[in-house]
Amino acid sequence: MRGWFITGTDTGIGKTYVGCALARGLRRRGWDVGVMKPVETGHGVAEAWPADAQALVEAAGVADPPSLVVPYVYQLPAAPWVAARAEGRPVHFPKLVEAARELATRHRLLLVEGAGGLAVPIDARHNWADLAHALSLPLLVVAPNQLGTINHTVLTVAYARARGLAVAGFILNQVRGQVDGTEATNRPVIEALTGVPCWGELGHADASAGEDGLVWPAIVAALEEQSA
Repeated sequence: MRGWFITGTDTGIGKTYVGCALARGLRRRGWDVGVMKPVETGHGVAEAWPADAQALVEAAGVADPPSLVVPYVYQLPAAPWVAARAEGRPVHFPKLVEAARELATRHRLLLVEGAGGLAVPIDARHNWADLAHALSLPLLVVAPNQLGTINHTVLTVAYARARGLAVAGFILNQVRGQVDGTEATNRPVIEALTGVPCWGELGHADASAGEDGLVWPAIVAALEEQSA
């Protein structure tokens, strides 16, 4: 399976924004991109396409069904395990793996976006690290470009490596459109402490504009290495 598992240092820090920028940019460079948001919470189950999944599908320009792109949708804005317990509809972990594998047969590469951070529980036994491991996808870590992100990003990378996951890169996102003076040092310090390359620093804008902040030579080279 080629592609990346997009995780974050926290919730609400722009994983979908980054995923859309990646999908649009890769598509414009001739790559056939599949997208998946395995579990989305905080949306009415009657909606055919919850917000994050819909944004990813539109960015990738795909026609895959919701049953594959976003197998589980819950109303409660909480961790998948918490939301599933509240609604009495547990996540069936093998179903997520099967859906991802089906999407991987339909597309040249696959972007899978988790909900919240890497350790957020999907059910009583699995979290997003388990799914990334089951899919054998390297991680792309999204972090807010602000004070505190060094600690959060280093901890995320350390946890990923402890779980046997490869971390391909990280992307810094200006979540709130504000600066606090740490933007000049976050990138080099995180790279030095983790050995993980930064694949871009995005401003607070729409997803199409985010493409310009991505380091495309590194991204394309990583995909070509996966395809070799």
